[in-house]
Amino acid sequence: MKNYSPARLAPAFLAVLLLGACTRRESSAYQGYLEGEFVYVAAPLGGQLENLAVTRGTRVEAGAELFTLEHSAELSTMREAAEKLRAAQARLADLRKGSRPSELTTLEARLTQTRAAADLSGRELERATRLHETTVLSDDDFDRVRLNHVANLALIAQTAAQLDTARLGGRPDAIAAAEADASAAQAALDRAGWNVAQKNRSAPVAALVYDTLFRVGEFVAAGQPVVALLPPANLKVRFFVPEAAFGALKAGSVVHVMLSGQPAPLTAHITYLSPKPEYTPPVLYNRENRAKLVFMVEAVFDPTATRDLHPGQPADVTLAP
Repeated sequence: MKNYSPARLAPAFLAVLLLGACTRRESSAYQGYLEGEFVYVAAPLGGQLENLAVTRGTRVEAGAELFTLEHSAELSTMREAAEKLRAAQARLADLRKGSRPSELTTLEARLTQTRAAADLSGRELERATRLHETTVLSDDDFDRVRLNHVANLALIAQTAAQLDTARLGGRPDAIAAAEADASAAQAALDRAGWNVAQKNRSAPVAALVYDTLFRVGEFVAAGQPVVALLPPANLKVRFFVPEAAFGALKAGSVVHVMLSGQPAPLTAHITYLSPKPEYTPPVLYNRENRAKLVFMVEAVFDPTATRDLHPGQPADVTLAP
């Protein structure tokens, strides 16, 4: 039997290892996983969860009701604002109308009376003038008749001015103030209606109900999500590319994504290339450890192809030829 010493076997064994290393093929697939960007639906106002209209795992269309918070206080505030608006509008309408018809009728009758009194005092003044010219009527009696007629004429002008003022309605400044009050009341009603509407939330887009975060009867703080939605367009693949191959990738490039259980790979388009390396070793860069650097890349699918996919699924990504 021949004697094979370790010193004689070492060169041959090393040659076999080098040959195997030279003939081993590098995998062209990059490892990754599916990532979802969730839409967290919340109400800007807090309250007790009154109704949860969806369950986890179901799909909803855009505009479908998701949940309702208790809103009795907001409804009371809205009714109060509506009554204040009605009162402000009534005051504005009253100012624009002027005096009531009965008040206008009274002023018109008073104007008729003053005109009749002035006509009578005018005739008396004519007679008194003739008598005064013949010295039959004294100066004192003539002055009394004349001044009475002047007073009646002044009363006609005063009553006519009062009638015109009554027909004009409120002063411009008062009407402007009433208009401002009505506008403020309308704004308060709009705000109260907005508060009521915010307690009832609906789906902004068609999506999968990925999770519900509260139960009926629990108190939900303002801005705290109640339902997590996953729209099909928000599902993407995130994979990692070695530093040597990263420079060849560009936004918009087509990749093929293979998932377990899928008969054929899915097509996606690269949308994001990370400017920073992942899993960088804690040593200085050199030619040996540069191969350990990987860069994160994200690609999105056609929304129609992601209906049955789920975040977290492992994926193998290859570049399209």
